[in-house]
Order: sequence, then structure tokens, then C-alpha cells
Amino acid sequence: MTTVNVNQIALGIESFGDDDAPLVLLAGSTTMLSWPDALCERLAAGGRRVVRYDLRDSGESTTTDPQAPAYTLRDLAADAVALADALGGGPAHLAGIGVGGMVAQVAALDHPGAFSALTLVGTRPVAPGPPDDDLPDHDRATMSRLFARPMPDWADREAVAEFAATGAGILGDDPVAARAVAARVWDRTPGTAAPVQMANQLGLVFSRLDCTPRWRERLPGIEVPTLVVHGRRNRFFPVGNGEAIAREIPGARLLVLEEAATVIPDTAADEVTEAMLTLG
Repeated sequence: MTTVNVNQIALGIESFGDDDAPLVLLAGSTTMLSWPDALCERLAAGGRRVVRYDLRDSGESTTTDPQAPAYTLRDLAADAVALADALGGGPAHLAGIGVGGMVAQVAALDHPGAFSALTLVGTRPVAPGPPDDDLPDHDRATMSRLFARPMPDWADREAVAEFAATGAGILGDDPVAARAVAARVWDRTPGTAAPVQMANQLGLVFSRLDCTPRWRERLPGIEVPTLVVHGRRNRFFPVGNGEAIAREIPGARLLVLEEAATVIPDTAADEVTEAMLTLG
């Protein structure tokens, strides 16, 4: 892992594969570890240079004030463009998961020509907050259970890992895998201050961003090959959100992972890899 300086900030990155191979840039859902190792390794084995990266205020990237971010969704989209340019090799295949999928949509719309393909995983076409009337919102019962839990002691690595494991169980993800990832995220977090830990573990900084103007109505303007991946069991962003994105981007392919929820399980890595590689 290392950092790359773009737009007057540092972005934490990790690379897989041959540096001369076509670039696949993976925008994390706050941290790069939202993208599973198995998927990164399989994409690299498929002849791609894979770079996953941390959004601002997470991981190895510049952390300033997660409770009052002085940047916007558009700035995060510009970071993706600048990072792809700094890494070189021509237009990249940009992929985003969760909030990173929102970043990827805006990056493709605001910077046409910067990317050769787009993969959007477990995301939706509107900003945080109440969705459009035709889009399914977070499952209420699931959200109630998630937010009923007391926050952990953010200075306690094991307590944070356990908090992530119980949350994964509520969301329908693998608690064992979530515990391991949370521990790795904790190890990479710069300090144990609650706002910083929460930014890394929960991504709450994103809910405080200025995400205007809307971008959903612009989705028909995306002209690059696009893959939309969504877990059938996703209770945070139900699958109707992915279906809407796929309908509104011309020619987009929808891949529904029947046994997945909010994350890409290792058991689906081969299927997602194959679909991404067909885009270019």
C-alpha cells in the first residue's frame, strides 16, 4: 500500500497485477477494503492492473475532519479522475461500491472520456437521505435493529470488530468476514478518536457531504459500457435501486447476486470478475 497525491490531498491505494496492464480503479465504500481481496486478485489474474483506494477521511487517505467535510461529492468524483490520470495508462475502468458507486456515477457524468467502462455495485442513483418515490428505501426493520445497538468503544479493536460482525448479521452479510475486515480497517485507521473510527467503519462522513445537484436524470448520458451488480438480499440499498440504474443507463447489464447482501462474497468473486472483464 502507498499514497498518491492528487488535488492537494493524499489518497491511499493498493495495487494488484502488472503495472502495464489496463487499469481497473476501485473506489471504496469509504475504505478500499470494501473491495474483497479475492476479487482484486482474480481481476489481476485476468490481465488487469487493479488499484483500490480509500476515499478522503478514510484509511491512508488524507483525514481532516470527518464531522465537517470541506469537500463535496463532486470533489470525490474529481479525485477518481485525477487518480486515474496519475496512475496513467489511458482511460480506466472505474468501479464503485456503496457510496463509492455514487462517486463513480458522478465521475462518469462530470468527466466524460475519463473512463472506458463503469461497474456500479450495491449502490443507488440518488444521494443519501429519502430516495425518490419509485426507489425502495432502506428496510425499516433492519435499520431499526442496526441503530438500536450501542456504539462500541472505538479504542477497543475487538469491540469494534464485534460491532461490525453483529451489524453484518443484521444486514445479511457474513459476520466472520465482516469481523476480519473491520479489524483490518481498525489497524489502518489513523487514531482511535470516535469520529475518525466511525468514518472508517461506518462511512458516516458521506451523509454530511453536499451531494447537489441531482444526477439521476443524467444517467442516460453515460455512454461507456456499464455493469450494475447488486445483491438480491441487500436490505440497505434494496435491489430495486440497482434495477433502476440499469434501466436508465443505455445498454447497462444488470448482474443480480442471488445469495449476496451489501458486500461481494468471495463465493461470487469469479462471477463478478468474469462480468467485469467482458466490459474491457
